[in-house]
Amino acid sequence: MVVIRVSRNIAASMDRVWNIVADMDREPEFWHGIKSIKNSNKKGNIIEREVVIAFRNSICKEVVTIDPKKSIYIKITGGPMKGTKNITINVIGNNKTRVDVEWNIKFVGFFGVFAGMIKKHISEGTEDALDRISKTVVVE
Repeated sequence: MVVIRVSRNIAASMDRVWNIVADMDREPEFWHGIKSIKNSNKKGNIIEREVVIAFRNSICKEVVTIDPKKSIYIKITGGPMKGTKNITINVIGNNKTRVDVEWNIKFVGFFGVFAGMIKKHISEGTEDALDRISKTVVVE
């Protein structure tokens, strides 16, 4: 398993950060490794979807569970990787919010050969996504 942890403190209220992070349809705007999303089922706070990722236009199957104003838990059940991506948000002060992203993934098939390169790409992509989220929250 590959574990990636990235965190960012954002100078905005938890509500403002949550409104961006929890808008699952906007993910490609912030997470550039995601090319497109197709939701197949939504019941309450659980979304089943297919995500086209930038790596060779591969399709990942995911189940997303949203715990309002706390976390987003993404279970990746099919595609070139399997595992989880967990996004949590916490208030850390007056008008300051911390976003933590933890990936716990395993690469499937020949993708395992490129594990080091893919891990670096996901880590940098996560940093970039949190930068874009931070800039958007401050502007909106």
